[in-house]
Amino acid sequence: MTELNDAFENAQIDVKKLSQRPDDATMLKLYALYKQGSVGDVQGDKPGFFDFVGAAKYEAWEKVKGTDSEEAKQQYIDLVNKLSA
Repeated sequence: MTELNDAFENAQIDVKKLSQRPDDATMLKLYALYKQGSVGDVQGDKPGFFDFVGAAKYEAWEKVKGTDSEEAKQQYIDLVNKLSA
């Protein structure tokens, strides 16, 4: 598990070094997998209608609800590696 956590932390650093910013859908996927891997299932109330960014983030995180923390971390790492290639 330590190797997975180290790779997850390294992926968080690597994502900030990408030469191009990923599209919005990919950014939301990264956000959702990061939150699921680090916090777990979505928490709190969904942001209001006029908080478009907050609502989009909440919905993306909600889509991965139930995904195991370790699986979410691995998917995050795989996605960052794909974007870095």
